[in-house]
Amino acid sequence: MSVTDLLLPSEISNGQDLWVFGYGSLMWRPGFEYAEQRAATLHGYHRSFCIYSHHHRGTQENPGLVLGLDEGGTCRGCAFRVRASDAATVTAYLNERELIGYAYVPRVLDVSLECDDGSEVLVPTYTFVADQTHDHYAGNLSIADSAPLIMVAEGIAGLNRDYLINTVRHLEQTGATEPELHALLREVEARTGVIDIGGGI
Repeated sequence: MSVTDLLLPSEISNGQDLWVFGYGSLMWRPGFEYAEQRAATLHGYHRSFCIYSHHHRGTQENPGLVLGLDEGGTCRGCAFRVRASDAATVTAYLNERELIGYAYVPRVLDVSLECDDGSEVLVPTYTFVADQTHDHYAGNLSIADSAPLIMVAEGIAGLNRDYLINTVRHLEQTGATEPELHALLREVEARTGVIDIGGGI
């Protein structure tokens, strides 16, 4: 069975809307239709540049780094509500986008959604966590090790540093602060000089 044939997780019943949790490029380039988007927080995992990219943001010769959910901490991202009628199509799209060639495992994880009245509600979401047994799992790299890879890598989706820039800028727009990502961006900027922050996908 190919990853595009994977069905909805058994934890989510057919006939119900599907929530998808985004923490990297899905936040600013979901690539699928959704009915609603809300800020969300996942507990028990944190966002980390822990996955080598040999396709979208790098090559075999010059691998880049992309974000994964690694164990421990919390992660602020966003959740997208997909209508039940679109759930199977969106899941197939996400599986193809995230699972082919990457060290991810699909999971259903509860996240806290921020409501308009300031309250929070816990909902199950479809997302992808880092597969620590995969050859493309980079682990907990230091900024000194991550920056040189991100600085020079480029894949079919564009420059690796644009991926970092867009993620940091999106978090800033939502009011989230992530010191490690900001420090990584400053190091990449210091190594590459002035960066055009307007491009990339």
